Amino acid sequence: MSLDKAALKSKITAEMEAQGATASGDYSWVAKMAEAIANAVIDEIHANAEVPVTGGSSAGTYNVE
Repeated sequence: MSLDKAALKSKITAEMEAQGATASGDYSWVAKMAEAIANAVIDEIHANAEVPVTGGSSAGTYNVE
């Protein structure tokens, strides 16, 4: 499963709306904030997450991409 910034943004926006935030209107920051959070989370995972494979011919530690 690949990480998708747009899909994560959509989920964050939906969660914020469920908590009472308004995603529409001239002064709403919900979409911009959701995009910033989604970008930061996925960039952090891509930069630092590692997956250990403990057996087989592919044994080793690999970065998440």
